[in-house]
Amino acid sequence: MTVFAEVIGDPVAQAKSPVIHGFWLEKLGLAAEYGAVRVPAEGLAAYLAVRSIEPGWRGCNVTIPHKQSVMPLVADLEESARQVGAANIVYPGAHGLTGANSDVDGVRESLGARAAGVTCLIGAGGAARAAVFALQGAGVGELRIVVRRPESGRELLERFGIAGAVFGFDDAGAALAGAETVINASSLGMNGQPVMPDAVLDGLARTAAGALVLDMVYAPLETRLLAAARALGRRPVDGLTMLIGQADQAFRLFFGAEAPRRFDAELRALLTI
Repeated sequence: MTVFAEVIGDPVAQAKSPVIHGFWLEKLGLAAEYGAVRVPAEGLAAYLAVRSIEPGWRGCNVTIPHKQSVMPLVADLEESARQVGAANIVYPGAHGLTGANSDVDGVRESLGARAAGVTCLIGAGGAARAAVFALQGAGVGELRIVVRRPESGRELLERFGIAGAVFGFDDAGAALAGAETVINASSLGMNGQPVMPDAVLDGLARTAAGALVLDMVYAPLETRLLAAARALGRRPVDGLTMLIGQADQAFRLFFGAEAPRRFDAELRALLTI
């Protein structure tokens, strides 16, 4: 019997999870496999029904567009998925298929040691929800959300019961003033997506000295936001840090082993080829 896990989505060709998990499996010498399967929206329920009875299947990572639609199809949800409203992991749990959200873990790892002062969050979608959930545990003094639609920012604050302020991109400079943490949880700056607005890049100069700037985008790895942060002497953290961090928990759930994180530098080099 072949033990295996996989990533599902539509499209899925761009996913880096097979590289990450395959690298760790090889380093540990584990007899298991990790692949990628394109699953269209209309085939999600059937996919889970088939996989759930396969003895070698240990679970799957879930990517666009299934992170929310998979939730009613599982028997149980970990608190992370329930709070965020999205699951990026499905695995066979004690009560049947279980959904979890390790994006939260990826954010926590990316933030590391940071001041719990003003945090400026760009975006209000699923990745932003994971960021806010992580911030609740790590500490946040004041949250400022920069979004195109103010109502989406207000909904995010209400969802987590956090006091904060919502800004449009025209007021990004005010949102960034004095910020000790900046998180881009939007697709701005990603290949094929709109660029990060100049108002944000210019506003970085108003952040606190030594501010941590996390960009969840990893294609390209060096975004305009990170380049601007680096030029100002801030602490840039790229999207690969979060990607590897969120994969850590999935690997543990799927294969019952700790990911060999001592090889992170080698893995990062492999992912940037």
